[in-house]
Amino acid sequence: MAGVVLSGVTKVFPGGTRAVDAIDLSIGEGEFFSLLGPSGCGKTTTLRMVAGFEAPDAGTILVGGQDMTSLPPERRGMGMVFQNYALFPHRTVAENVAFGLKMRSVPREDQAKRVRNALAMVRLQGLEERRPSQLSGGQQQRVALARAIVIDPTVLLCDEPLGALDKKLRQAMQFELKALHRRLGLTLVYVTHDQEEALTMSDRIAVMRAGRIAQLGAPREIYDRPTSRFVADFIGDTNILEGTASGHMLHLDGWASPLPQALPPGPCAIALRPERVRLGAPGAGLVDATVEEANFLGDAVLLKLLLPGGTAILARAPRETDAALLAPGAAASLAWRAEDPVPLEAA
Repeated sequence: MAGVVLSGVTKVFPGGTRAVDAIDLSIGEGEFFSLLGPSGCGKTTTLRMVAGFEAPDAGTILVGGQDMTSLPPERRGMGMVFQNYALFPHRTVAENVAFGLKMRSVPREDQAKRVRNALAMVRLQGLEERRPSQLSGGQQQRVALARAIVIDPTVLLCDEPLGALDKKLRQAMQFELKALHRRLGLTLVYVTHDQEEALTMSDRIAVMRAGRIAQLGAPREIYDRPTSRFVADFIGDTNILEGTASGHMLHLDGWASPLPQALPPGPCAIALRPERVRLGAPGAGLVDATVEEANFLGDAVLLKLLLPGGTAILARAPRETDAALLAPGAAASLAWRAEDPVPLEAA
């Protein structure tokens, strides 16, 4: 195992685009760490600099306390799993997995043993002689994982490795990858744009925006307590309501929401998750609203309601909620606890 430390790492592409802008980051030994953000935020460029496929224009990259900034990829001792798997179509499963061992001049008898062990870890025993075209997408992904772990890497790097899989298979592979991580105890750095994937799998997450880290923390912390409008809006469904703060209340359009702490007077916004919004009979909550749409989700119903003044708000209600409150055009009251809203900067 080895920790990864980035200090002032910067990457500027031709034309002056700062893909990564002086980021500082410390990833602990054995941690499952995700870089999360929209396209173009710098997460993949950061991963490629850790791997050695891109050279930083400034800053240093340490792995296990050793400066890797100028070392080529083959001397960094890392495993890499790509989104497109990057398997050799003309080679068998066993040959694909053994490729990194051959490049490192591992003796043939050791290669065979390590390939068998790696394939057993990803549950692909018996498929050694198949070609990639004879495998399902999930099996191809497992081959790519086996090829990455067979070299006994100090760090495993994953660049959106589940992005090409359908939802059900992607979910199954999430469980498998987490279990594999626990068994191996590797430091794992994972790039994704899928918020649910990052929240589900990670020990910690760095949410990136425009080449910088917008927020760093555990999944629950980032979901429950976003520190900016960008993070609140990017991570899952959320409502952002704007008004004027006064003490423990946020005054909106003819009604008020409690705040978790007293704030100085002035413009303010709150982030409020749909599952925190409770529905009730008209007049029983903080404010009455009108149901505009109701989407059945299986375990719950996602409602879009209109507040006084026409602002829309989302509420996630249990499927057992009174049907009279879920019908389009129905009136319902909305309420939440004082600790549920997260104060944000005003727009």
